Amino acid sequence: MDLFRSIALLALLAPLAAAAADATAAESKPTPPEARMTAAECEVWTRELSFAKSVADHDAVAFAEHIDPDAAFAAESPEPLRGRTAITQQWDGIVQGKRLLLSWYPTRTTIAGAPDVAISSGPALFEDPSPGANPHYRLGAFHSVWHRTADGTWRVLFDDGQAPTPANEAQVAAFRAGRQDRCPKG
Repeated sequence: MDLFRSIALLALLAPLAAAAADATAAESKPTPPEARMTAAECEVWTRELSFAKSVADHDAVAFAEHIDPDAAFAAESPEPLRGRTAITQQWDGIVQGKRLLLSWYPTRTTIAGAPDVAISSGPALFEDPSPGANPHYRLGAFHSVWHRTADGTWRVLFDDGQAPTPANEAQVAAFRAGRQDRCPKG
């Protein structure tokens, strides 16, 4: 009888011990260092947020102003969209938000050897606003190459991203909570 009680007690305690071990492991995982960016990288950060706002505000004029006249979108695909006019035409439905709501924000911007070229990247949320849409939310990622033009304005030169996958409410909440309006300046 004592052996049976011991086994039963172990069976009851095993899940608790596993949960405690998981919690301890989660607490002991090192958190990644917060990105620190230069003043110029923060200019690109701010510009990326402005670009995303142009779509959130359904402002086609502001959207186009963020794009270099010779830009390429879907830059890694076999047939990228080339030029501001083709891009704005193709993206009109997204900018208008009628069939798809798109939002994104940077988590990193980087400038290296060329002070007029930068890359930005971060998550992107795709929302299908139609009733009964399944999936309603999808999460992906973007990366954009920015170029500071002769007038000093940063404009997107190349844009592409990671294909979105279905997302649940917790993932959407985490996406929304992750947005930082202020660039983490170093």
